[in-house]
Amino acid sequence: MSARTYEVRTYGCQMNVHDSERLSGLLEDAGYVRASEGADGADVVVFNTCAVRENADNRLYGNLGQLVPKKAARPGMQIAVGGCLAQKDRDTIVKRAPWVDVVFGTHNIGQLPVLLERARIADEAQVEIAESLETFPSTLPSRRESAYAAWVAISVGCNNTCTFCIVPALRGKEKDRRPGDVLAEVEALVAEGVIEVTLLGQNVNAYGSDMGDREAFGKLLRATGGVEGLERIRFTSPHPRDFTDDVIAAMAETPNVMHQLHMPLQSGSDRVLREMRRSYRQDRYLGIIKKVRAAMPDAAITTDIIVGFPGETEEDFEQTLHVVREARFAQAFTFQYSKRPGTPAAEMDGQIPKSVVQERYERLVALQEEISWEENRKQVGRTVEVLVAEGEGRKDEATRRLSGRAPDNRLVHFERPEGRPVRPGDMVTVEITYAAPHHLLAERPAQAVRRTRAGDAWERRTAAAEQAPAGVMLGMPAIGAPAAVPAAAADGCSVC
Repeated sequence: MSARTYEVRTYGCQMNVHDSERLSGLLEDAGYVRASEGADGADVVVFNTCAVRENADNRLYGNLGQLVPKKAARPGMQIAVGGCLAQKDRDTIVKRAPWVDVVFGTHNIGQLPVLLERARIADEAQVEIAESLETFPSTLPSRRESAYAAWVAISVGCNNTCTFCIVPALRGKEKDRRPGDVLAEVEALVAEGVIEVTLLGQNVNAYGSDMGDREAFGKLLRATGGVEGLERIRFTSPHPRDFTDDVIAAMAETPNVMHQLHMPLQSGSDRVLREMRRSYRQDRYLGIIKKVRAAMPDAAITTDIIVGFPGETEEDFEQTLHVVREARFAQAFTFQYSKRPGTPAAEMDGQIPKSVVQERYERLVALQEEISWEENRKQVGRTVEVLVAEGEGRKDEATRRLSGRAPDNRLVHFERPEGRPVRPGDMVTVEITYAAPHHLLAERPAQAVRRTRAGDAWERRTAAAEQAPAGVMLGMPAIGAPAAVPAAAADGCSVC
């Protein structure tokens, strides 16, 4: 009898990506194998949901509805729904989609294999939503997508009460991992071949609140930087309220901490920030940017901005444009405000007409595009070492280029070195010859190619995947490849 196959569909922020790596690892640990690409369905389909985006529930039920005929034609097929929307809606999911077999929350992802088996034996839906974290996700088995880069969660949950965000209600209060546990995971990842890690938390620089140490995150950055063999360290997402000078010093003084910072702004208006319950103001935010640039002139800073928050006036919006001009972000992830059910902002007076929000949004995007292009043009003529990535360049096959990330996380497309094989995870030194708003080009031959342990790990993983039918495990503890840009931000979910 062949092993049952599975597929995990992930929506939302980096924490969901991290959880999905764990869900895949748990299923493979239980004997399932990953369905191959192009296969006609899987025996188990898991939806790891996000509750942040507008109409997230309608999209979920639409996707679930598409599986009804497949389930009818495939005896024994099971469907599971987890993540933030499951934590929020609970029994509603089974009522609206009675063909779903399992519903589980953000706090008990480790129960998925047991719940699937229980649903199969009982022949009825299993709904289990824990109110508090049962097991820190990073202690669970994992199936990583990358051999060279990894997430490392240092905390879960959030203690903030931003009026537009429902994440704290679904993820719970912040819980920090002990520094020794984080470092042990990083060391294990490096032993597997990983050369880049991204420290992950809903509010990553609030790390230490459980321990009563406001400087714990800066200390953790320095300690992580001491792990031999680790070449690049990133983190996401910090909160301006908790961003302290010791973190800036740790970034500047630790060679393998990259000079790249994603710092959510949300609004440049002090009045709107107050309505959002963001515990900083414009001066505080710009002061942080100034200090970061003084310590690291080459730092690339990105942000999140919400346009059209309830009550936002034209004057408020002009304050946001002012901060964008002053901060000169390398990139901004911009969102039109939309009601998130269950958040205080959804009930506020002063909801702004869609046409007004759209017009402001277009002005903001145009300004940021101009700045992004200007900042990228400053990179022309510079020599950078690019970590070769897998799947970053959508046109790589057509253009016969390769793609990867510079130390500051800018996307670089470069010519394939002649006669020198280059693998994902290897390092290539190139000169930037052209800049576009969202990427850089290196059109001259590479100056150097450095084969790495990460490239070796990618090669081993690829060979193993070709020999195995599906579902190659990469060991534990382990975490998946960070997204090239803040995925949380891209879904409006890096809310801290």
